[in-house]
Amino acid sequence: MTRRLAFLAALLAMAGPAVAHHGWGSYDAARPVTVTGPILTSKYENPHVTITVRGSDKVWTVTLAPTSRMVTRGALVELVAVGKTISAHGYPSTREPDEMRAERITVGGKTIEMR
Repeated sequence: MTRRLAFLAALLAMAGPAVAHHGWGSYDAARPVTVTGPILTSKYENPHVTITVRGSDKVWTVTLAPTSRMVTRGALVELVAVGKTISAHGYPSTREPDEMRAERITVGGKTIEMR
């Protein structure tokens, strides 16, 4: 009985991140967009780094790469700090009008591929 409860607790603990992580099918690859502006918020955590950017028309939520890929590509937490100006090129969400998935970003003259 105790093993069953421990197993069930472990499954429930893993369910949150699994539900929170979404597939890329909800982004429209046929309509690429580029958003340029200051970073308003930055969450450098898994499953993906997320920032908000004040674009010319609205504030966008921009999904970047997982932290491990960001580090491997030299995009450390300081690169996507609040206040920095960023240009994010990627695909808009088909579900949320102010959300996008970035394929590449440019900050301070440095361009980094996210995928």
